[in-house]
Amino acid sequence: MPMHKDVRMMRPARALLPLLLVPVLLTGCGAGKSSGTAADSADLDAAAGDWGVAPELVYVTKVSGYTVLRESVGEYNNEFAAAYGSEKGVGKFGLFVGRGTMTAESCPEQPLGEVSEKRVTCEHAGDAWYRKAGGSHEYAVPDDGVVIHLIADVDKVDRAVLRKAAEAAHRPDDAELAALLPTGNGAGT
Repeated sequence: MPMHKDVRMMRPARALLPLLLVPVLLTGCGAGKSSGTAADSADLDAAAGDWGVAPELVYVTKVSGYTVLRESVGEYNNEFAAAYGSEKGVGKFGLFVGRGTMTAESCPEQPLGEVSEKRVTCEHAGDAWYRKAGGSHEYAVPDDGVVIHLIADVDKVDRAVLRKAAEAAHRPDDAELAALLPTGNGAGT
């Protein structure tokens, strides 16, 4: 992956760095459930292009007590990535969406975030997979050719929060898309 000198492109990677230091990220989960009307395709296409991801990879979630960290939104390892932080400052979880599938056979073989050297355990949970490895855990939800991963440090974010985030993951509507955009570009809330 080429390095970009453009500050706008470096901001998402720099914002995700603190999350990587706590083995928290790089997988996620969610379902294709929509909470409203999907964002206008032109707006979504433009935002996804700015982030360096395909529009079909852009998902959001909503969990009481957590908000998206706008500076974290963007491309990470060819996936869409966004971090959500606790309003109380207690923990963070990452939402990652990439192309692929997850089955009973492939689940334990796919690395869980940055914890690739640890054995991954998988538990089928409805349409999702609950996965653990080392000090990280996640819900991973296959949805129409993509897998939505929600991952966190097991000591910082409990399983119930990740499950709720997985159940609420969906394509953004116009207001949710605006909430992902940096406030400095005239968009956002």
